[in-house]
Amino acid sequence: MIQEPVIDLATRDDAALIARMSRTEIEYGLPWSWTGSRVAQAMRDPETNVAVVRDSEALAAFGIMRYRETTAHLSLLAVRASRRRAGLGSAVLFWLEHVARTAGIAAIRLEARSDNPAALAFYEHHGYATFARRTGMYFGRVDGHRLEKILRRTE
Repeated sequence: MIQEPVIDLATRDDAALIARMSRTEIEYGLPWSWTGSRVAQAMRDPETNVAVVRDSEALAAFGIMRYRETTAHLSLLAVRASRRRAGLGSAVLFWLEHVARTAGIAAIRLEARSDNPAALAFYEHHGYATFARRTGMYFGRVDGHRLEKILRRTE
């Protein structure tokens, strides 16, 4: 039987690990923007959740989502390469989406690199749809997709 991953809120000690994972798994080939201090700042923000999955090796997955009045923004989501295709990314995403639904959020938005078809397929599989494409979205070097998932209709 496959055990469900344990999802926790990140601790101060996780900030540097999350930043390094962001650099290697998300920001590769780009200037490093999600440094340890930026991750720590997100962790201190009362409108942001930083969720993590740990395993015996280290940090296995994480997600950072900021919640506004009616929308949320998924800033980052990553799974360590050796742990992909095991449901960890889906588990973190579902956890963050559950928080959004509980808070009455109407929609979640995110950005993904155009040169990462696996990420785009992952989000589309989970009900996200591209609503815009932007040339040079990432430091003028990599194109991006803006995606959205509607959680509830607003009037």
